[in-house]
Amino acid sequence: MKAIVLKENGGIENLHLTEIEKPEIRPEEVLIQVKAIAVNPVDAFVRQHNFALRAFLQPKENEPVIPGWDISGIVVQIGEKVDGFQIGDEVFGMVNFAGHGKAYAEYAAAPASHLALKPQNITHEEAAASCLAALTAWQSLKTHAKVKKGNKVLIHAAAGGVGHYAVQMAKHLGAYVLGTASSSNLDFVISLGADEFIDYTVEKFEDKVKDADIVLEALYGDHILRSLEAVKNGGTIISLLNMLNEESVLEKIHKKYVFAYKMIVNSNGNDMKEIAGLLADGIIKPYISHFYTFEDIPKAHTQIETGKTKGKIVITI
Repeated sequence: MKAIVLKENGGIENLHLTEIEKPEIRPEEVLIQVKAIAVNPVDAFVRQHNFALRAFLQPKENEPVIPGWDISGIVVQIGEKVDGFQIGDEVFGMVNFAGHGKAYAEYAAAPASHLALKPQNITHEEAAASCLAALTAWQSLKTHAKVKKGNKVLIHAAAGGVGHYAVQMAKHLGAYVLGTASSSNLDFVISLGADEFIDYTVEKFEDKVKDADIVLEALYGDHILRSLEAVKNGGTIISLLNMLNEESVLEKIHKKYVFAYKMIVNSNGNDMKEIAGLLADGIIKPYISHFYTFEDIPKAHTQIETGKTKGKIVITI
């Protein structure tokens, strides 16, 4: 089968299209003929940095390093301990995160517990787009922030991969949603369901918002301190990137009695099934701004590294 193998950390030239053997499955796994893959910022980060590769992919010694986690495809083989799936089922999920998902391949071995049936009303491309980013938004808002009706929720990078799901999910959970993005994304963010739009290029969100119940923080650096200005005393801040261990950050967290959580998404089939239900009912819809072929995965990495991708990037096999 074809696979993209990362020979060493560095630029996109280190992503090599290679012929390797199909994976063998364990008793709790299924073998998936992959139809679509999603590319996420963490994919490029892992490609660039050895410490990230070790932390996120965790490959075994001398094992070919195959990036990626998000897949949608067709079950072609089932492990002896697997219940709930049959050969021919269309499935999707974020596989083995953190761990070696090996998504950049024509076939992938996946724990059945990380998958859900693909809704019939969406394509494989839309399903692949609704894995890591959608799970991150769902686990952030529902599992950890416990968003409820009437909450005021501030979502940063609202036009991005995680952000565009988060806006839709927060509205579904009954929140009043404020989304930050650049002016070019105003109509898009409002179309997702945001009640208010903040153009971060011309106004400071912390001057406009002082009483958010929940902030979904999605940027590095001192942006976290600005977000802490926007959350109310006793509110909640979910950080996707910052570790929340700097003294200035901890001081402000304690001063405002804020519940602060560093979010690390995890593979979870039950959550995937909830996302599948939201997709099936049309409550959330993925937005895919860029489609690439399998051979053009390096180009997809170049796009995701711009930091300006609207919605999702998907690879069709």
